[in-house]
Parts: sequence; structure tokens; C-alpha cells
Amino acid sequence: MKFPAAIRVSRPRALLRLASATVLAASSVAVASVPAHAQGPLRNVKYTVFTEGPAYLDIYYRDVDPPNWADYSHNPYAYTPKVEADVGPNQQWNLDVQLANPDDWAMVVAAGEPGLSPNVHCVLAVDGVVVATDQGPKGALCSIRNW
Repeated sequence: MKFPAAIRVSRPRALLRLASATVLAASSVAVASVPAHAQGPLRNVKYTVFTEGPAYLDIYYRDVDPPNWADYSHNPYAYTPKVEADVGPNQQWNLDVQLANPDDWAMVVAAGEPGLSPNVHCVLAVDGVVVATDQGPKGALCSIRNW
């Protein structure tokens, strides 16, 4: 079947327009799927936890910036993972994360087993600078923000 010249010329253009629209739509979806809180320069946050005696600790930390305070307050554990770790004076727990707003969200808290007092220490550093330390007989909380 032979098509008129006008149809033969416009068919590739129609395909080109369709392809362009598809690429544009796909890129819009990709951009829209990037969380707003992930935009902006990320800063290195280093969490360190250790004890003066052997201990098994529950450690909670922030490894992503929540999108906003309302989302965080409705479900803080969605943004605060927990790890269980054996630590001691010569066995630290360390974690490096990247946060856009460490002044608002950087936080690590460690608590020991009930009945034990291993003297828990935490250190929080942002971009290589120690910004918070804490220690307590049963647990410690390091944060820049007053929680």
C-alpha cells in the first residue's frame, strides 16, 4: 500500500513527537520520584559508640533526612534504624552516613542491657568535626538538636 507524500512525511514526525513525549514523561517521573529531602549538598556524619566494659547495646541512629517534621513525628522509627552491637573499650561501633541537614536530624542513642552499667559513650562528628559527645552509666545520646 502506498501512502500519499503528506502521510509519509508526517508519520516519522509523529513518531518523533511520541518518542519525545515519552522521554519527557519518563524524565518527569524520575525527577518527581527523588525525595525533596535528598536534594542539596550532603554532609558526612560519623557516629561512634563504645563502652568502658564489654556490653551488648541497642543503638538507634538517623541515616536519612525525613522529608519534614510531621512525617517524622508520625513514625519516627521509619527514619531511625536500630542495630544491636557488641562493644567495649577496644571495640567501637562506627557508622558513616550522609545527611543534608545534620543540624536537624543527626542523632545516635545507645542503651545497654538492663542491670548492667558499662559506662556508654557516643560521639557525633559532622564533616570531620566532633559536634556532640555524651556518656552515661547505662546509655548515651548524641545529637546537635535538643530532643
